[in-house]
Amino acid sequence: MGDTGSLFLGATLGMIVILLKKEILLLILGAIFVSEALSVILQVGSFKLTGKRIFKMAPLHHHFELGGLKETKIVIRFWIIAVILAIISLSTLKIQ
Repeated sequence: MGDTGSLFLGATLGMIVILLKKEILLLILGAIFVSEALSVILQVGSFKLTGKRIFKMAPLHHHFELGGLKETKIVIRFWIIAVILAIISLSTLKIQ
């Protein structure tokens, strides 16, 4: 998917969440992306302030690779987490 398609899907998802007044769902659905970005922010901030790294390498999935996990195992675990987060998001929609 190119930039235009990604932008369209992101805008559509954002608009749906805003119209439903369930902005927290976007954070839950995107928790993996948020954690990946947050790991980079923490790594850079920590290194600039203290000169030490929090993770072996940022983003977080590279830290897991350097820890000895195979790429396929990391991807499968991220998929499982994404499915669980999607189920949680859908269940919060059904509650109301």
